[in-house]
Amino acid sequence: MNRRDLFRMGANGAAMAVASESAMAQHAHPVNAASTQAAGAPDWKPSVFDDHQNQTVTALTELIIPRTDTPGAKDALVNRYIDLLLRDGEEKPRADFIAGLNWLDGYAIRTGAAPFARLPEAQQVKVLETLDAGGAGLETGHQFFRSLKSLTARIYYATEAGFKELNKGGRVPTGFGCNGKNQE
Repeated sequence: MNRRDLFRMGANGAAMAVASESAMAQHAHPVNAASTQAAGAPDWKPSVFDDHQNQTVTALTELIIPRTDTPGAKDALVNRYIDLLLRDGEEKPRADFIAGLNWLDGYAIRTGAAPFARLPEAQQVKVLETLDAGGAGLETGHQFFRSLKSLTARIYYATEAGFKELNKGGRVPTGFGCNGKNQE
């Protein structure tokens, strides 16, 4: 097995985390090169998300992996890869993800008087801390947020930015992707 196959397996695994780790494991869909290139296109438009949902996913993923001295999830286009994985995946995980986004907006409106993407960052963080902790009445939000954290991390660390983050300081391997040779 070469490195490209390992990355493809990692991306497939990321798609599986959307609804539930165990239920999704049997429905892998490979991410093809055209989809990967499309995610980076300057004229990219979401396939699954509407504009508001895309803004929400972008805000969520950037809060999970923010820009520091290295690129964050927004820089790595994690929202685009989530959209592509949902587009190419099974219907139930896609529906569950959209239902999770809708639940999150409803919760944000009830507790902060605005959809999640329109809340100030401090309120967004507070909402996510509450969901992360869980509790009565928050089961749906807790599960959605935990799945989204896992999915965000898996996708981010399969991108060039995440790869460089994992390997900064001279840790091996020294390159991203394949150089055309079979690397086992």
